[in-house]
Amino acid sequence: MNILILGGGGREHALAWAVLQNPKCDRLIVAPGNAGIDKIAECAALDITDGEAVVGFAVEESIDFVIIGPEGPLAAGVADALMAAGVLVFGPSRDAARLEASKTFTKEICDACGAPTAGWARFTDAASAQAYVTARGAPIVVKADGLAAGKGVVVAETVDQALAAITDMFGGAFGAAGAEVVIEDFMAGEEASFFVLSDGQNVLPIGTAQDHKRIGDGDTGPNTGGMGAYSPAPILSDAVAALALEQIVKPTVAEMAKRATPYRGVLYAGLMIENGQPRLVEYNARFGDPECQVLMMRLGGQALDLMLACAEGRLAEVAVNWADDHALTVVMAAKGYPGAYAKGSVIAGLESLPEDSHQLFFHAGTKAVDGTIRADGGRVLNVTARGATLQEARDRAYGMVAQVDWPEGIYRQDIGWRAL
Repeated sequence: MNILILGGGGREHALAWAVLQNPKCDRLIVAPGNAGIDKIAECAALDITDGEAVVGFAVEESIDFVIIGPEGPLAAGVADALMAAGVLVFGPSRDAARLEASKTFTKEICDACGAPTAGWARFTDAASAQAYVTARGAPIVVKADGLAAGKGVVVAETVDQALAAITDMFGGAFGAAGAEVVIEDFMAGEEASFFVLSDGQNVLPIGTAQDHKRIGDGDTGPNTGGMGAYSPAPILSDAVAALALEQIVKPTVAEMAKRATPYRGVLYAGLMIENGQPRLVEYNARFGDPECQVLMMRLGGQALDLMLACAEGRLAEVAVNWADDHALTVVMAAKGYPGAYAKGSVIAGLESLPEDSHQLFFHAGTKAVDGTIRADGGRVLNVTARGATLQEARDRAYGMVAQVDWPEGIYRQDIGWRAL
């Protein structure tokens, strides 16, 4: 098969690595890719949010299957354009992807199907939102309604923090994503990620993970796109996962089908778990980043078979074959992230480090310049390892981190602390 992956981050590097482990893949193109992806696959310059351009490229390159990595192309309807052109695609339609693109839409779906989640209210102006928060009190959660690259959520511990977040969002801190704001009751518990595939009718759980969203050790500081992750997540036991599947995921998929917008692709349910009871925090319409990296390390080549079965409506025919192991990834980011950071610093030492199915560097924000690897984003590298135990995976990952020569890089030193 000729396969095209859309995206250029650590998630897409992990997807590319997994796809290449499967003999069904004859040719792999990643658009736009990055310096790490360029070493294992073809990279192509392409506007991945332009459905017409993506379809034209797919036809020109005789692409059999397209895997959409990030949320941007999904919200832009690229999957719709590919489906209309008869190109097999892994990723939901624009209407179905509203489960991620609109917090309000997701809350309305939850209310309609009875999925347990936090109490909420929607606002289109700052004054009303601030009056609501003042009356409600804190802790409370303020969310930009639209896509904000994983950063449009503020868990406010005080009313003043919530008021400031509302001012920022309506003031344009997140662009159009903050034109509407959803305010939720605070949910206590431990957060984890539950990943399922849906072909519109059938659902197939494919793994659990737990990420670290805060920039600092001990889960301190501002939220980021994710500073590390591990899989499986102990808090998401088989019993809790079964509850989440029956009470949250299946009702959601059924409600989407009922509305004639069937959900096809990976559905990532962010859950808050307290006393063995899961509640939905949010949905994402794509693999998490960096959760995808640990999932792909554990799934390997079968990931392509599962995604194909999902896209072709054959989920009822397949099963996941899990290795009894653990994976952990540490994100190395540029100093200053998630605020202002510099690009262009040289990352040395990568070429001398071993890479195999138990230890890999997935590139996120990198580019090659004059024979060197340069930082080209906020989150730059995903140092990922597998082990028979989580401790073994963690030790291996941090051993790799220690060998990277990048003074301008930062990372958390406690990834996996909750489980360990």
